[in-house]
Amino acid sequence: QVQLVESGGGLVQAGGSLRLSCAVSGIPIRFNTMGWYRQAPGKQRELVAVMIDGSSTDYADSVKGRFTISRDNAKNTVYLQMDSLKPEDTAVYYCNGPLSRPLGRDWYQGKFWGQGTQVTVSS
Repeated sequence: QVQLVESGGGLVQAGGSLRLSCAVSGIPIRFNTMGWYRQAPGKQRELVAVMIDGSSTDYADSVKGRFTISRDNAKNTVYLQMDSLKPEDTAVYYCNGPLSRPLGRDWYQGKFWGQGTQVTVSS
């Protein structure tokens, strides 16, 4: 049984930082592309960051230079370090995998989702 469990969300002031964690069981993250999505109220879910392999990553333009995705294979955990947070980063953040990119361009979401963790950035 595959489970993804997020943690680390909370309330932070603009300019602050948070680190989200996604503890994965049932699939080895070292062999799978994992990602973080977010969904703000009234908006569609959007892909924020992707960990393709041990060193390759992909980010939405809106978070480039501020967010960093990483992983710990020994703990089978994926992280999202979020710095210089802005009010528009407020959303529920979801861990997802395994993602794929069959046409070499757009990412396709995986079938496994976490329960989500709320991030609220105050101005």
